Amino acid sequence: MAFPLHCPPPSPPLRISSPPAAAAAAAAVPNLCPNLSSLAPPRLCLPRHRRRRRRPGSLRCSASSSSPENRRAGPASSSDAAELPLFPLPLVLFPGAVLPLQIFEFRYRMMMHTLLQTDLRFGVVYADSASGTADVGCVGEVVKHERLADDRFFLICKGQERFRVTGIVRTRPYLVARVDWLEDRPSSDGGDDLESLAGEVEAYMKDVIRLSNRLNGKGEKEVQDLRKNQFPTPFSFFVGSTFEGAPREQQALLELEDTAARLRREKETLRNTLNYLTAASAVKDVFPSS
Repeated sequence: MAFPLHCPPPSPPLRISSPPAAAAAAAAVPNLCPNLSSLAPPRLCLPRHRRRRRRPGSLRCSASSSSPENRRAGPASSSDAAELPLFPLPLVLFPGAVLPLQIFEFRYRMMMHTLLQTDLRFGVVYADSASGTADVGCVGEVVKHERLADDRFFLICKGQERFRVTGIVRTRPYLVARVDWLEDRPSSDGGDDLESLAGEVEAYMKDVIRLSNRLNGKGEKEVQDLRKNQFPTPFSFFVGSTFEGAPREQQALLELEDTAARLRREKETLRNTLNYLTAASAVKDVFPSS
């Protein structure tokens, strides 16, 4: 087995973490970056969904991946299919995100030995005891590694392209699957609308950070540029990667194949969070000692 060096716990409140690209802002936002503070962040108001219990080892087909518009036509052996070793983890990796891992279980040490002699790429798929193993994941590419004397590994991985599992090749000594690569479909919204949506999402993120700072006694400091000239699609992945503590919501965002739909969902989540923080701030003004 392996554990992320900073793996979010199974059921904490959702928090928004700061990216390496916004280090200056992160330093001023302790509750948005798990490495900077132990204070519990505010809970985001996410919709509740009933989920059927599944076996942990089984691959699931989500509603978004099994719908006709998202299901890829043709056999699994199509030209864009590939074989990929899979690493189930209790977290969601997004394209562009950085993931530190410690590898100590024997089968995954075997996988790392193979990867270090080939292309350094494996699939990260979200898995939990309630919903099983997701069928949509993200490629993690090893960008830095350290092999220890006891044959454990420390890895730094970066998220690359997304994929959907179309079949299982083998399960021993570790899981290998056939996958198809996923890309966002052209949105019905024009480019200007996507830019506008991305701008609104960034504005909500800045407001959430500002109010979080205030509630944690850090003052309402100016929040730096969060987008860093990213196009809407990579920015939508970055936003999803900050929703730590809510892996099922992150998985739903990862599975979407429409940038506008992803940004709209993120905007709604941030709006709910902002409403919560605004109410909490009002309570703090009335009862300063609470």
